[in-house]
Amino acid sequence: MQIYRIHHQTVGAALRPVVFAVLGLLCARPAALEQITVHGLFQDRAIVTIDGRQRVLKKGKKSPEGALLIEANSKRAVIEINGERREYGMGSSRIGGNFKQAAGGKKITLLPDANGGYSVTGSINGSAVPFIVDTGATLVSMNSNVARRLGIDFKLKGREGVSLTAAGTSKIYIVNLSKVRVGEIELQNVQGAVHEGDFPLITLLGMSFLGELNMKREGRLLELEKKY
Repeated sequence: MQIYRIHHQTVGAALRPVVFAVLGLLCARPAALEQITVHGLFQDRAIVTIDGRQRVLKKGKKSPEGALLIEANSKRAVIEINGERREYGMGSSRIGGNFKQAAGGKKITLLPDANGGYSVTGSINGSAVPFIVDTGATLVSMNSNVARRLGIDFKLKGREGVSLTAAGTSKIYIVNLSKVRVGEIELQNVQGAVHEGDFPLITLLGMSFLGELNMKREGRLLELEKKY
């Protein structure tokens, strides 16, 4: 049974990402870093993929793979690898010693709500769903009532897992969502989590969706962009 870290608080005005991972990744050993891609840029934080693993880099702290974030803002990040510092923009990648810049894709810009979080109405498998953007949720996470409304037979087709929350652990069902859409951005075959009961009250737009996008803060605005 896999254990997932699910963050059940809405994203505040500072949009503070929380480290998320399958539990086994917490014990990963440092290895030679082959590829790093930047997906989200914030003040003193960067969301990246390192050799296929999602990481939230914090200023002054080194990832298990050996990537050290020197500084970051909404436009760029400076990352040190093996003593060498280089500047990364949104979507830029380092493969070996070479860089490539990702082409732009479809975008959506979100305004914060009254609580400083980012809410948006999208859809799952073609049915309308209200979301809260949550970079601390590993997966797109919904309660069982929403899942039933969407026609998701999570007990029959889902895989049992465990989520880690501030209140302890709880059983979840890992399911495959055929389509998840927000604005003009649509992704297929997105991994989701179903919690029995009424929690979370609003479906969390987690990193199984957000991790496939570029994210950027400009003042109070949050920009999500689909990569080609």
